[in-house]
Amino acid sequence: MNSFLDFEKPLADLEGKLKELKHLAEDGDVDVSSEIAKLESRSDMLLRETYEDLGAWQKTQVARHADRPHYLDYVAGLIDEFTSLAGDRGFGEDKAILGGLGRFRGRSVMVIGQEKGSNTADRIKHNFGMAQPEGYRKAVRLMKLAEQNNIPVITFVDTAGAHPGVEAEERGQAEAIARSIDVGLSLKVPFISIVIGEGGSGGAIALAAGNVVIMLEHAIYSVITPEGCASILWRSGDKARDAAEAMKLTAQDLLKLGVIDTIVKEPLGGAHRGAEVTIKATGDALAEALDNLIDKDGDTLRLERRQKFLDMGRAGIA
Repeated sequence: MNSFLDFEKPLADLEGKLKELKHLAEDGDVDVSSEIAKLESRSDMLLRETYEDLGAWQKTQVARHADRPHYLDYVAGLIDEFTSLAGDRGFGEDKAILGGLGRFRGRSVMVIGQEKGSNTADRIKHNFGMAQPEGYRKAVRLMKLAEQNNIPVITFVDTAGAHPGVEAEERGQAEAIARSIDVGLSLKVPFISIVIGEGGSGGAIALAAGNVVIMLEHAIYSVITPEGCASILWRSGDKARDAAEAMKLTAQDLLKLGVIDTIVKEPLGGAHRGAEVTIKATGDALAEALDNLIDKDGDTLRLERRQKFLDMGRAGIA
């Protein structure tokens, strides 16, 4: 059963009526099949109309939906023979960033991603996908390991941002993120990143400096959360909707700006209404990107990746 977002209230009301009618039909005393058919048609039409033209704040809500497929769902659906690799070899194991070796459609790959968790216990375990410095240092270790063995790197981005605690700063959070970006830009193997939910701040770009950056249709990617932006500009989190609209954080806006390279279409109503379809479509997009990169030599891959991000900066200055 889907949990409905605020802007989906009319749809939730209609689904509630439909559920009541189906319950009556199970009793068998009254023939309500025609009414059920009408309501199902109205529900499908309303869902289509609702998702035809979502605003930035509505997309933010969809991107954060608890039932969206998470990193580990993509690993389970796309990666064969996955072997998890833990620890940064310096401080400890961070559960917000997970990674390991596996096979993607016959090719060996290094897969790294941010895991938010699918229930309360999981979310606490994975710190809601907000990594500590050791998480980014683990990502660096795995990226370098992939390069040493000439294995492509695929990263899945889904975080509101890096962990903001004092202890993270004491252990060098900023340096860990900067080093992760630097290593990502320096790799001499194919590097593909995909934003599957939230791409928040430096916590996201640390894993997203790829040759190809992909986003799901209703994912978001920004330098700060809408709530954080609103608290800075308007001194009020109540302005988060206005901030989201101004920040150009949707996949469609970012494609126009040249920040990302392609968009993966989600099922009608968002990825949470069709996880299996979403994961397959994501796999198709990753396979196409990898096919376009796999025959390039290491120096070309690194040069093109660095040039891609330099061009973004020059476009911003212009």
